[in-house]
Amino acid sequence: MIGKVVWITGASSGIGEELAYAYAREGARLVLTARREDKLNAVKERCLKYTKECFVFPADLSSTDHLQDLVQRVLQKMGAIDILVNNAGMSQRSLAKETPLVNDRKIMELNFFSAIALTKLILPVMLQNQSGHIVAVSSIVGKFGFPMRSAYSAAKHALQGYFESLRAEVKADHIKVTIVSPGRVKTEVSKNALTKDGTAHGQMDAGQEKGMQADVCAKKIVKAIKKGKKDVLIGGSELLMVYIYKYLPSLYYNLVTKISSK
Repeated sequence: MIGKVVWITGASSGIGEELAYAYAREGARLVLTARREDKLNAVKERCLKYTKECFVFPADLSSTDHLQDLVQRVLQKMGAIDILVNNAGMSQRSLAKETPLVNDRKIMELNFFSAIALTKLILPVMLQNQSGHIVAVSSIVGKFGFPMRSAYSAAKHALQGYFESLRAEVKADHIKVTIVSPGRVKTEVSKNALTKDGTAHGQMDAGQEKGMQADVCAKKIVKAIKKGKKDVLIGGSELLMVYIYKYLPSLYYNLVTKISSK
């Protein structure tokens, strides 16, 4: 991994931040992107304890019209991208019937379209080099629906379908695609989740509080990428829901309708 260029989005906190540290320890040349430049610079300083190169490119990824300029600047600086980790995203805490369409669009823009737009802009360089690895950080609710997550789950389902299709298309070009679906990870994601009125949820979910530590999750993601895994689940006992949904759908429907939506 020494000398490989790794671009991580959503790198200012949570899983993205820990991925930055994990790849820094591997000696990667890092590109970090998120909205909060001050947070990114703090992450950068820690990364530079382990690697020689770490560059910050702050951006609001939900504004996809400006991504071409961002990509041009990154490529001008780095030359190429070996691993693109599409990690930026936001969660949701609102009932579908109470969620205005503007919120659905906001979640889809960041969680789905930003990853697609960035991938489309990086892909030509990977195709030219006949190498590269694209990573999409999804969620276990990209495998099944879940109360209070309608738009979030929809965006993650969309990621799953898009990157599975892309994987099949670029295999002959020696480009790998890994979809990562974490379960409960102890980050600020529930606190920052979008509520029906467009404000942050501001609370740590009980399940999130007991979730896997973000650094542990990041190490597992890096390991999966190294192994060229196509689709990987990361988490604890909550991963059982994926298999219940797949093999015991009646039990899944019974369980999911009993989950509190308050």
